[in-house]
Amino acid sequence: MVYNDPTAERETKQSSGIEDDHVAEEAIPDRAARRIALALVEQCVRNSRLEDLHAGTTPNSISGDFTDVKVLTPFGEIPWTQVSKISDAEMKALMIEIVNRVYTFPTHIEDLTALNDSARWNRPVHDPRLLGTALRRRAARKGLPTDDS
Repeated sequence: MVYNDPTAERETKQSSGIEDDHVAEEAIPDRAARRIALALVEQCVRNSRLEDLHAGTTPNSISGDFTDVKVLTPFGEIPWTQVSKISDAEMKALMIEIVNRVYTFPTHIEDLTALNDSARWNRPVHDPRLLGTALRRRAARKGLPTDDS
């Protein structure tokens, strides 16, 4: 997808059920939010320990769903679909690094919002689950009924 493809954004909104009225109380303009999101991910997530987890050989699958791939251990075979791809220690280290990077980002936002590779990434759209959480919290804060209550 091209970075500034309004058709793709419209299709994503339609398929996810997200409409513009859900973002009526934006803290910052949508264009700025998209730029900040791209820069934040590029600076805080990309080139983190996530790259180490991504490195290595990826198995191939004849079936296409990896049900035919197994990991051989000294204790037996584990189906690939049941293998944890990240250990608890790796996940903890990754989350600590990302939180620290995300914390650093807003404290130096003017210096870190220049887009590099992320300028060619897909245009950001609202994540339906996170948007749903935000809308429920907004409703609760205003004393309005939520799906939870």
